[in-house]
Amino acid sequence: MKLKAAVIQTNAGPVVEDNLRACEALIRAAAKQGATFICTPENTCRMRSTPEGRLETSWEQQDHPAIPFFSKLAKDLGVTINAGSLSSIRAGKDKLVNRSFLFRKDGSIAATYDKIHMFDVDLPNGDKYRESDTIVPGDAMTVAEVDGVKLGMTICYDLRFAYLYRALAKKGVDMISIPSAFTVPTGQAHWEVLMRARAIETGAFIIAAAQVGTHEGGRATYGHSLIVAPWGQIIAEVQGDKPGFAVVELDLDEVAKARTAVPSLQHDRVFKN
Repeated sequence: MKLKAAVIQTNAGPVVEDNLRACEALIRAAAKQGATFICTPENTCRMRSTPEGRLETSWEQQDHPAIPFFSKLAKDLGVTINAGSLSSIRAGKDKLVNRSFLFRKDGSIAATYDKIHMFDVDLPNGDKYRESDTIVPGDAMTVAEVDGVKLGMTICYDLRFAYLYRALAKKGVDMISIPSAFTVPTGQAHWEVLMRARAIETGAFIIAAAQVGTHEGGRATYGHSLIVAPWGQIIAEVQGDKPGFAVVELDLDEVAKARTAVPSLQHDRVFKN
């Protein structure tokens, strides 16, 4: 079985409508090249620099403008869209969720996933991030289906928690989405090696759409959106430091081949600690 997938790379700013239109142009271009499964980055609809700004541009899910937007776009193009994440959905008065959406070809929502692991870090260059100041973490993994292919849905910082990916692989997923807004220093050091490691460990395709460039408040993201095959080789990548997209055909038989060659998912052992 084969599936043509695409990763969209964007440079989101504070204005939701502008970001959606920029994303639409890239999605339409990827669909024109034959992609039927298209993934966008974390924070697809906006990147804000302050908690106040993030709360200011937020909605209840039923009122969020990005949801009918991606629903209509998926239906118009006849493609499946994984809107990487909308981090602007309210969860109470002063909190939000960072939620990924999977839109079917008919425009309906097939699945959602709330980011589990919060990016609360102090980087060596002095940058500090406290995602938990505004985001309520999720507490459940999500397995969905795309044209008969099993998809595991994750978001960005989840990447560093291998147990989540092993659990998804144990559920039989063929591919895993990791929409991201990676910082530049962590991206330069860890992006490629971690994406390849998650592919090798799970024997699944990794679909990682990312933000790129400088955003409101001077935050910079790494880009390098990529797709990794189950054996660990990068088979598509958005080169450079600007928005763009990459399309590649996935041969889903490669999943079974990788898991048969190295059947590590069957070799768990209980050990003392």
